[in-house]
Amino acid sequence: MKLATMLTSVALIGCFTVWDAPLKAINPSLVQASAAEAKDATGLTAQQKIEFLAKNKGQFGSGDALRRYFFGDLEPIAVQPGGAGMVVNLYNKANNVTIAYCATYDVVVAIKKGKITKFEASEVK
Repeated sequence: MKLATMLTSVALIGCFTVWDAPLKAINPSLVQASAAEAKDATGLTAQQKIEFLAKNKGQFGSGDALRRYFFGDLEPIAVQPGGAGMVVNLYNKANNVTIAYCATYDVVVAIKKGKITKFEASEVK
């Protein structure tokens, strides 16, 4: 009786671990689409996120949105004077955009396409 229970358990585990193999074989785009949806819970495209930050730059809360939208995707490339002290220029390689962030007030102060190591002083005031 114990052998039958153990074999049933092994069979069930085997079924669940290879369950998505037929799905991948029949239509691989379904698996890719579901993975893409799971990756971004906000439901916004990268361009929409950048536009939102550009529209709300200088406003409180834009720093929170920056961290939420691009968590782990930003590389600090430069620090420059601006805002109420120092501004950090953060580069997003996936979207080829640089975002100037003022940590003193937790706001985004400037956004530009490309890898920008220094913004104009008038842009990061």
